[in-house]
Amino acid sequence: MKQYILEACIDSAESAVEAVKGGADRLELCANLIIGGTTPEQALYEKVRELADTRIHVLIRPRYGDFLYTEHEFAIVARSVALYRELGADGVVVGCLLPDGSLDTERMKALREAAGPMSMTLHRAFDMCRDPYEALEQAKDLGIGTILTSGQKNGCMEGRELIAGLVRESGGQVDIMAGGGVDASVIRQMIPATRASSYHMSGKTVLDSGMACRRQEVSMGVPGLGEYEIFRTAREKIQEARRVLDEAAGLAGEWNRGKDRDEI
Repeated sequence: MKQYILEACIDSAESAVEAVKGGADRLELCANLIIGGTTPEQALYEKVRELADTRIHVLIRPRYGDFLYTEHEFAIVARSVALYRELGADGVVVGCLLPDGSLDTERMKALREAAGPMSMTLHRAFDMCRDPYEALEQAKDLGIGTILTSGQKNGCMEGRELIAGLVRESGGQVDIMAGGGVDASVIRQMIPATRASSYHMSGKTVLDSGMACRRQEVSMGVPGLGEYEIFRTAREKIQEARRVLDEAAGLAGEWNRGKDRDEI
């Protein structure tokens, strides 16, 4: 039976609990998911580890924005990888680029060595690479286990043709994990279109803050982002995705025998 992986991207202890109860195989732990994720603090990792008996991959990203890092920023990235190795994380999620849009293989090699026995995912810095197939071959050489990608589009459905090509070219050496707009309905379409077996989603919902006293005229961050909106993973969305993947696992043998893949 084909194995499908569901990774939930979370930035709070509450979301971790909901994701695991929903059936996520592993967690990508970050902070500030609303801006694409940054490196989480140690205390959050330790709390999630207490609550969640599942694999935890930690996003290492020192700031919002591109993936061309200064010497100081890269030093922080390297220290963070070493820290989470020491803390017992199962994997790290990293990515560094050169100004020309190619993968910074020298820095990625250093991070691969620093990670030691932890698994390594190349995050969506990959989606900003100039040549995705070149980056795939470099990832193979570096020993990177997973590439998270939306197919160099805003959402993986738009990028499904590239994702399908990457799955073929990976030859099973690198797991191509589809991310960007993933939910149960998207997974249902992506499996036959790409043959990808790993999916990354936040399953987020927006909760209203419990604050009664509200200063609507004051913004504490990016204008336009609600101060009293809380983003959390919804267990039900993870469960729906899990159900689709479990159904697909049962049908994988039929697809391999050439059955019409539109029947999912």
